[in-house]
Amino acid sequence: MSSSPHRAGQVAVIGRPNVGKSTLVNALVGAKVSIVSNRPQTTRHRLLGIATFSGQNGPEGQLLLVDTPGLHREHGKLAGSAMNRMLNRAARGALEGVDAAVLVVVAGRWDEEDTLAFEALRAAKVPAVLVVNQIDRLREKAALLPYLQQVTEGREFAGVHPISALKRNGLEALTATLLSLMPEQPALYAEDEITDKSQRFLAGEMVREQLMRQLGAELPYATTVEIESFAVDGAMLRIGAVIWVERDGQKAIVIGKGGARLREIGSKARQQMERLFDAKVFLQTWVRVREGWSDDEAALRSLGYGD
Repeated sequence: MSSSPHRAGQVAVIGRPNVGKSTLVNALVGAKVSIVSNRPQTTRHRLLGIATFSGQNGPEGQLLLVDTPGLHREHGKLAGSAMNRMLNRAARGALEGVDAAVLVVVAGRWDEEDTLAFEALRAAKVPAVLVVNQIDRLREKAALLPYLQQVTEGREFAGVHPISALKRNGLEALTATLLSLMPEQPALYAEDEITDKSQRFLAGEMVREQLMRQLGAELPYATTVEIESFAVDGAMLRIGAVIWVERDGQKAIVIGKGGARLREIGSKARQQMERLFDAKVFLQTWVRVREGWSDDEAALRSLGYGD
């Protein structure tokens, strides 16, 4: 057992879209609580990942990791939409009341949206740790040190950690730094809890992850998922999911020829649910049209989005 005091607290994980925030949260928690894809703005909700460390091989404590949508200039696929505004508000709101924050960037890159995320951190006045992700993809390893010197010049960080979230490299040192910034207090959640979200919410996210992964560049941004039914039937979970799109043409694309794409989306999502929930899952999916839902704040709230 560790002789150091038990520490626990909240850590906001922020950064521009597609830097690996959700992959990092999943790696620290040790389970898939946040969906991932190579599309920007896959994360649309604030989500708490609970990482508990026993102290057997390091510090003892608990990190409540607040995964957030990517902070971004309001341009691109969701430019000016109600969805875009909600994503940015959710990301900025995650900085309120946390004990520390992690700014995730991609090794070798720093652009105006990284600066935007850093400025949000500085305005929040919380201790910030810089996480430089995807160091395994850096072609010129010798370029890492000059890059670190460049991005930290004139910017104050409580720690700087080059990591690969996907390969779980560098996480022990990062964990130790984050726990050192947490207040001394008992665990805030039970050791076996990994998120504050319900199975119903996570089921919807698993379906949406497959939409992000399997559809073309534009279409995932016009889709969302609503869990219409979630029932425990003995050892089985029976789940009904509605995929909402904005136009009839999009509905046809999601369903695919002879329903093939919808079956593939449902099959992959069901497999993910069974792994996460450790239960057999019977999943039914439907595709329905709701025009303009992504630019209608009332519609967004009814579909589970909000500040």
